[in-house]
Amino acid sequence: MDADVWTERVARGYDESSAYLYAADVLGPAVDFLASRAGPAGALEFALGTGRVALPLRERGVRVAGIEKSEPMLRQFRAKPGSEAVPVTLGDMATARAPGEFDLVYLVYNGITCLLSQDEQVACFRNAALHLTPGGRFVVEVFVPELRRLPPGETARPFHIGAHHLGVDTYDLVNQRLVSHHYTIAEGRADTFRSPHRFVWPAELDLMAQLAGMALRERRADWSEAPFTDSSRSHVSVWQKCPISQG
Repeated sequence: MDADVWTERVARGYDESSAYLYAADVLGPAVDFLASRAGPAGALEFALGTGRVALPLRERGVRVAGIEKSEPMLRQFRAKPGSEAVPVTLGDMATARAPGEFDLVYLVYNGITCLLSQDEQVACFRNAALHLTPGGRFVVEVFVPELRRLPPGETARPFHIGAHHLGVDTYDLVNQRLVSHHYTIAEGRADTFRSPHRFVWPAELDLMAQLAGMALRERRADWSEAPFTDSSRSHVSVWQKCPISQG
């Protein structure tokens, strides 16, 4: 993930531009889902950001730690009440090691796609497995690539249209890449932000998990645990670290 994307300017406006992600019907089910799968060894968030999920999960009594690469995002997190209870390791989620082991590692809101190569995504799964206790779980929330919704020759699809935010993805199908374009209007001022991503299929993620010594245990359409179907636009998947064979 390119830390230069998450600049001081972007970090300062991140919560405001992502306000819809803080809505109770969006954030509440995510925290419920993760809390129900966390154990006594606690949870580790990859790409912690400004703490949208980590802080309410900590308020639920779950011991939470994080890994975050962007220093500006981490400064925004540290300015929030309760952040002092969440230890954070500054580094890349594909390689950085946080102290200890955890029953749960989680990566939300398409974070896996911020790693721009297959090798980096595989390394992220392996890093998650290294942090997990035997039988621990790795949870990833990510979109399903919208390729079926792209007519021949079209390369752009909106992903969010709101009163103050418009989001559009542009696709590079050959290289399995997309760029998310964010247009935000606040206090009469328009702002733009672009972030690159590598889109990835559920089956490809399952293979990455297998390479890391994990197996799929759950796949839901969203945090509310709706069934995953061929028309689902996202998925929340849970892979479990396989016990070490004794023979």
